[in-house]
Amino acid sequence: MGASGRGTTDDTVSGFMGKWAVAFTRLDAAALASLYSKNAFFFGSNPSLYRGNDGVRAYFEGLPRWSSPSVEFSDVRTAQVTNDVINVAGTASFVVERGAEPLVVKITWVIVREDGDWKIVSHHVSSKAPLIAQ
Repeated sequence: MGASGRGTTDDTVSGFMGKWAVAFTRLDAAALASLYSKNAFFFGSNPSLYRGNDGVRAYFEGLPRWSSPSVEFSDVRTAQVTNDVINVAGTASFVVERGAEPLVVKITWVIVREDGDWKIVSHHVSSKAPLIAQ
């Protein structure tokens, strides 16, 4: 893929992450769920697998009502798999109360074009800390 294609992919993902971050800051479960595919698989901060928009909405509705939630994405990498599929990996730093230490996780998304919009079809977060010593 040429440099211009790479920029377009990065711009698409950056804009999408911006929408996600704004919805998270509001703890807006409906807005967050709308960013996911009807066929989404979602592994968040607990061991349960949530499926589809309804599952994603249930996950976010079940979160505590923090006073000042925010998220920052960093070390983001993207790969355009096809015209309608983008693979995304990065780090997400969640702050839920002012002055609190951030919860920093690895995050992967697979974003697909569905009904003309980009939607997350696979969402997975995992610990940044090594689980196996090497």
